[in-house]
Amino acid sequence: MDKPGAGLFITLEGGDGSGKSTQSALLTEWLTDAGHTVLVTREPGGTPLGEELREIVLHRRGDIAPRAEALIYAADRAHHIATKVRPALERGEIVVQDRYLDSSVAYQGAGRVLDGTEIRNLSLWATENLLPDLTILLDLPEDDGRDRLAERTKYDRLEAEAADFHARVRAAYLGLAEAEPGRFLVLDARQPREVIAAAVRERVGSLL
Repeated sequence: MDKPGAGLFITLEGGDGSGKSTQSALLTEWLTDAGHTVLVTREPGGTPLGEELREIVLHRRGDIAPRAEALIYAADRAHHIATKVRPALERGEIVVQDRYLDSSVAYQGAGRVLDGTEIRNLSLWATENLLPDLTILLDLPEDDGRDRLAERTKYDRLEAEAADFHARVRAAYLGLAEAEPGRFLVLDARQPREVIAAAVRERVGSLL
């Protein structure tokens, strides 16, 4: 199923500490000031059921088998898209979303050493083949990401993974962007936030 309605679906991707929340807020403010109706959401989460699933995959004590983790993310995604994102797109709104299926390919695929194609196909099935109009990848070397998170007193299950896990995640993201250059905008997350925001606005403006 193709993207419904006349809405615009924008996702932000990147490793932990790359600044997705900051750029999401700046983009949303710019779009709202321009008179657009914007739905800001995230995965995992974004719905009451999604928040329960988010608690399981990110904060549950003890191990979760990699395939079980991937399926939980897919279940959250299926519900989130069906009940929140597609209705917004059908109303002609702009959806700005923190993480989507590329996160699963990078984290559950490369990070957990599962088959990335299988993970992607699972998400496509769960969402009836919904792909973003634009995916903004905030690229940040894993060491820089760890430095940005250093002040936190608590890490979630993925943030707490070893450096080689995050190196695989970053490499997977860059590979995805290389494979779909028309969908991705790759930006160096080490740049000043206003420089990044200006590049994001320029690309989004071309889609409006």
